[in-house]
Amino acid sequence: MTDTSNAFIAQSRSILMTASLPRIERCFEKLSDEQVWWRPNEDSNSIGNLVLHLSGNVRQWIVCGLGGQPDERVRQEEFDERRPLPRAELLKRLKETLAEADAVLAAFAPSQLLESRHIQDDDVEALEAIYHVVEHFSMHTGQIILLTKIIKGEDLRFYDFSSGVPVETWHEPST
Repeated sequence: MTDTSNAFIAQSRSILMTASLPRIERCFEKLSDEQVWWRPNEDSNSIGNLVLHLSGNVRQWIVCGLGGQPDERVRQEEFDERRPLPRAELLKRLKETLAEADAVLAAFAPSQLLESRHIQDDDVEALEAIYHVVEHFSMHTGQIILLTKIIKGEDLRFYDFSSGVPVETWHEPST
């Protein structure tokens, strides 16, 4: 079971750090600060709000919930923010949070995966907390990609199909 537990933690770290984050970075390369804060209507979130939300969620569930740091999150503020924070600041915040979470997961003992943690006013197993963060992060990454495609009206070229076989390119700077 330890091999499976280690693989789960390693794959979770990989999805966050080497799949989702580079895709968000690719989107940020394409957008201006103003575009990061564009919203299709008042009931929708901007990319800026989604990045604040992802930072808050990862911090609450992994850094605080599994890593033991104090949880000072005020979730609603992530959605209420309307100041156009620079995209460089947003990306820096997200990367710092993910680095902290990655450090927590790197040190996390597989034997703790079934331990109960109190997160967001609920008791959950550590495995569920990790699974929640990866799923939640992936879902909002998809929203960020879609909003970027809507704003820019172009393919973000996450794959190179020139050889007939899709090759990942989201970890490389766009051209």
